[in-house]
Amino acid sequence: MSKSKLTYTSAITELEAIVQEIESGKIDVDVLTAKVKRASELIKFCKDNLRNTQKEVE
Repeated sequence: MSKSKLTYTSAITELEAIVQEIESGKIDVDVLTAKVKRASELIKFCKDNLRNTQKEVE
């Protein structure tokens, strides 16, 4: 998913899918590394999005 089309809602949805996949325990270690990296990127995106929204409201 490209960053220009990423929304808060789609990021949360993708994060939830990653968490479910990891919790299932049926994930290869090589894939796990990539998923954790992607999750970190999504978390940063969501935090930044929330921070920007908070600044706009204040």
